[in-house]
Amino acid sequence: MAFAKSNKDLFASVGADGSVRLFDLRRLQHSTIVYESSDLVPLLRIAWNTEDPNYLATIMMDSPTVTVLDIRVPSIPVAELNGHKGAVNSIAWAPHSACHIASASDDGKALIWDLSSIPKPVEEPILEYNSGAEINQMQWSTGCAQWISIALEDKLRILRV
Repeated sequence: MAFAKSNKDLFASVGADGSVRLFDLRRLQHSTIVYESSDLVPLLRIAWNTEDPNYLATIMMDSPTVTVLDIRVPSIPVAELNGHKGAVNSIAWAPHSACHIASASDDGKALIWDLSSIPKPVEEPILEYNSGAEINQMQWSTGCAQWISIALEDKLRILRV
C-alpha cells in the first residue's frame, strides 16, 4: 500500500489478484483498477512517485521486472525496467527527483533508473551496486537523498549514490 503525497485521501494497493487499485478515503466502498498484471500474477509491492503524483511502480511475484504506471493512462505500463536476473523484492522512488527510481533483487543488485526518457524505452540503469547476496529490502533516505539503505542476509548497508 502507498499513500499519495499530493492528496491525503488517495492511496493505492496491490494484491494477489494481480491488480493495482486506487482508493479514496472518503469513498472506501469503491476503488478504481488502474492496472492488471498479465495472467493476473500477484503484485507484491507498490510505490508512489514522491515528486510526480501521476506515477506508480509495482513488482510482480517472482519477476525480474519493475512496472511503471501513469494513472492518467490506466492498464498500460509506461515503462518496464528489465535489468535484474532475479526476482525484484523492493522499489523506492527518489525523494528529490520525479524521474529516478531504485530497485533491489534476489540477484544481489541494487539498480537506479533514470526515467526522464519516457515514453522512449528505458534500456539500462544509470547506477548498479552488486551486494553479493539477495537484497530483501531497500529504502531511499527522505532526509538526505544521497543515501540508500539495503537489507541483505543479517546485514544493513548504507550506500551513497
